[in-house]
Amino acid sequence: MAAEDAKVLEADVIVVGGGTAGAVVAARLAENGDEVLVLEAGPDLGAFGDIRWPEDLLDATRMGKSYDWGFDSGSTYGDKVMPFERSRVIGGCSVHNGAVQTWGHRADYDSWCAAGNPGWSTDDLLPLFARASERLRVHTYASTDLTPWQESWYSAGPSVGLPMLADLNDLDETVGIAPESVNIIDGVRFNNAFGYLDPVRHLPKLRILGDAMVDRVIVQGGATVGVIYEFEGEQREARAPRVVLACGTFCTPAVLLRSGVGAAAQLARFEIPVVADLPGVGENLHDQPFVLLSWQGSDRMSRAMRTARNDGWAPDEQVMAKAASRFDPDLFDIHLLPFSPTQRSDGRLWNAGAGCLQPASRGGVTLASASASVLPLVDHGFYTDPEGHDIAVLADGIGILRELAASAGLAALLGGEAWAGADLATDAEIAGYLTTHVDSYWHPVGTAKMGPATDPLAVVDARGEVYGVRGCFVADCSLMPAVPRATTAMPATVIGERVAEILIAESR
Repeated sequence: MAAEDAKVLEADVIVVGGGTAGAVVAARLAENGDEVLVLEAGPDLGAFGDIRWPEDLLDATRMGKSYDWGFDSGSTYGDKVMPFERSRVIGGCSVHNGAVQTWGHRADYDSWCAAGNPGWSTDDLLPLFARASERLRVHTYASTDLTPWQESWYSAGPSVGLPMLADLNDLDETVGIAPESVNIIDGVRFNNAFGYLDPVRHLPKLRILGDAMVDRVIVQGGATVGVIYEFEGEQREARAPRVVLACGTFCTPAVLLRSGVGAAAQLARFEIPVVADLPGVGENLHDQPFVLLSWQGSDRMSRAMRTARNDGWAPDEQVMAKAASRFDPDLFDIHLLPFSPTQRSDGRLWNAGAGCLQPASRGGVTLASASASVLPLVDHGFYTDPEGHDIAVLADGIGILRELAASAGLAALLGGEAWAGADLATDAEIAGYLTTHVDSYWHPVGTAKMGPATDPLAVVDARGEVYGVRGCFVADCSLMPAVPRATTAMPATVIGERVAEILIAESR
């Protein structure tokens, strides 16, 4: 590695972003003996136990707010500005999420493979899911671990056709309700930086540089030679024959665009020379829309939960259901999850939400400026699918939640509905509500789509390499052709494992 004070750093591989997938790539390559430089836009807060880690990023009972990028919907939804929380810190969104690890269904990954992406089938990825789960110390709650609130929903599942499952992550199972699998250790969110980077921090060929914002990839003769990044108030250069972009669904396309990789018309607006005319960069953005219902609760449930909290840690979220809408009766396309934030101990509402797992709507990420200091513009395109699929799926989700709430085991514990849509009954009424109350399940994907060269929107091939830019790879949720029926933390980790596996095999 170059000297500490050198302006030009050199490595075998530069990993841009030390987040959920980037931490995995960096760790695996470092274990392989590669000289790895990680450039993380946010701070590197050190290993597990370092006092620099703020409490909200450790406490698994809440979504951390420290070091947020500041993305939001801007003017997309009129006067309502919707935050799109993304963590700008080592470990990425694994440091602030719900720490729930779901895998999806076999059909998700087999469809990626069938679309022209060999090596990404379920059978290819299963060993990586297992390896990642072990590294992150994932465990599944026992039924005896459930709080009274969570156990009530779990027990009610069979009454509406949701059989009790041991866990959520059998990729051949369909509908059911189960205790969640989580990467939580003694109440601490065991993020990907802890799980992957901590064991390799001692390796002399690994360097992690925090607060280093990458502007663009340097491309010469169609090949990657390094990156330009900002550090300590000045622009610097780092050199490597391979660069892995793991900046996330919003930032990876922005780096590509600033590098001259994207639609020529968009690049021309910012006078960026075209390196590779790839119209798919920033396109295909999709996220799982979400709706939250609330109930008044009951004295009986309040007393039971107070007792549970007094007896020890009482998580907000422990149970999830996989349910099927009218569009996916043979598999599942809805997540249902009861939760009630513990920090709202007085006068709190009792909540359960529904997420549409297979959205049809598509949006995009575009540059607002050629400067890396200006965040790109993000438009999820929520509810823009012309057939109204996504709204109809959530309407079915609301219906199932209401059916659960009316079951014998839950009705007396929940009380009446206490949310703005409590009086909504018809699909038309629900559609009107959802279009003015947009909410996200926090799983954006797809803006550097993986696909064959014949796909006009494909940005990377099945190896994760950017078309037209040799040595530049993508390893994060932006390469997903379509979001799986899952929360995306574990699939993102598996993407890191898979791209690292590819790079290691090709370096031998």
